[in-house]
Amino acid sequence: MIETEIDVAVEDARWNDVVPDLEAFVIRAVEAGLAIAPDSPKEAVEVSVLLTTDAAVQALNRTWRGQDKPTNVLSFPAPPQPPHAGMAQPLGDVVLAYDTMLRESAEQSKPLSHHLAHLLVHGTLHLLGQDHETGDADAEAMEALEIAALATLGMPDPYAD
Repeated sequence: MIETEIDVAVEDARWNDVVPDLEAFVIRAVEAGLAIAPDSPKEAVEVSVLLTTDAAVQALNRTWRGQDKPTNVLSFPAPPQPPHAGMAQPLGDVVLAYDTMLRESAEQSKPLSHHLAHLLVHGTLHLLGQDHETGDADAEAMEALEIAALATLGMPDPYAD
């Protein structure tokens, strides 16, 4: 595994009750997504994770995607930048909405920690160019990567009944 810098910012204190040692959990999930991707980075990268509210995610979703509603996770890939010796390359930002994640976890009867890990892996794969909205084959490929990454964390297939 290439060394990564994963910065975790918690804007909503409710996130701190989701799992013990939240920051370490987030880092492990992002690293699992980075490690499983076929186009995994070959150099050190930096990923920023923001754990925030539905209102904050809704504002971002409205501004950047033209959708005036909260969503579970948003990914913002960093634009390509020239390499700087000794510095990690910015890969991008992953932003998660607490209330949406909580609601979905309950609706799907999944442990909150499992859903959080899934969304972190999902968002990380988007930073690496994976896309599930361009066709069934791409969606199936991305789901397979998510399943494999979560398995490395000891978590079950999020798509299984």
